[in-house]
Amino acid sequence: MSSRTLPLLFINLGGEMLYILDQRLRAQNIPADKAKKVMNDIITTMFNKKFLEELFKPQELYSKKALRTVFDRLAHASIMRLNQASMDKLYDLMTMAFKYQVLLCPRPKDILLVSFNHMDAIKDFVKDTPSILGQVDETYQQLIEMYTPMCSGEFQLIRQTLLIFFQDMHIRVSIFLKDKVQNSNGRFVLPISGPVPHGTQVPGLIRMFSCTGEEVNRLKFTNGGNYAAATREGSFEIFGDRVTKLGTNMYSVSRPVETLMSGTSKNSAQKTKVNAAPNPLAKEELNLLAKLMGRLEEPNPGNTDSGFRVNLFATDEEEEEALISRPDELSYGVLKIQATKDLQANAELAKIMGEFTVSGDQSPSASSKGDDLLAMMDGL
Repeated sequence: MSSRTLPLLFINLGGEMLYILDQRLRAQNIPADKAKKVMNDIITTMFNKKFLEELFKPQELYSKKALRTVFDRLAHASIMRLNQASMDKLYDLMTMAFKYQVLLCPRPKDILLVSFNHMDAIKDFVKDTPSILGQVDETYQQLIEMYTPMCSGEFQLIRQTLLIFFQDMHIRVSIFLKDKVQNSNGRFVLPISGPVPHGTQVPGLIRMFSCTGEEVNRLKFTNGGNYAAATREGSFEIFGDRVTKLGTNMYSVSRPVETLMSGTSKNSAQKTKVNAAPNPLAKEELNLLAKLMGRLEEPNPGNTDSGFRVNLFATDEEEEEALISRPDELSYGVLKIQATKDLQANAELAKIMGEFTVSGDQSPSASSKGDDLLAMMDGL
């Protein structure tokens, strides 16, 4: 397992979340000023300096529930609200999109190019807001300094860590099903055509050498695919052509996106339930989350007009049906954590938490309004 995987996982999932929310805000005709505020608030929170300092420290991946909690909080860092079913769907779309991108990377190192495609898009979202743009540029530099010196073996370990994290997730997504890149059981179809990885040759030739290093024979064979020579290598600089389209916005062309529970996912829900025993590392995870994410404000009842709800389904009825039909084991819910004592005891922690203050009514359901983020973990 690689201890350098978490920043890439967070940035790529965050990028996918922003793509989806941008598409839904447009689809629901949310006023431009409110939509921009939502995107700016989420990106500001996502690239908070203190948070990223902790994120870039070598560490193991969070558990799936802990990571979901981070993105639940992130999605509600502004005036926008999502109910439980829409938040479930948002997280499903984010994770399946990035899983597909990791699987399709020609080389393990290309995961960094995918990350840069997400970063490029995030930068474009805040191009008119210099203060937030500065935060994004600092993260670019951190990514370049940390990851560009890594060798292929280290990137392979990162790729393997990501695939292990995603291996039990088989949610069917309508875009992938329509494009025939996903089967009905939720598993992806890998192509046997297209350009080979940069630095490699089209398969089909075996060369044999003598003990002195002299080539003595060649054999050709049918490779079973329709491969092409490698394209040029993508740029690993702040500005440049990434070449690969993995990590770009697949929602830029408007089309409905649905998620469906596959039979495999329903079966794996039982495994999830069996493995739901408390993790010995959970306490450390929760403490870190408490420090990073802070305490939610109590909602202001008089400020209800400024907030709005976003639905990731075509209708409210579909949203309600999805919430009812989703297995409980796969719906993480809103977990509750108490961080009040830490706030009172640690001035530095209070300062960090102050930077994560969220505004308005951001909780995903009425029953959880005003609860602390740390209280969200009681159900683990």
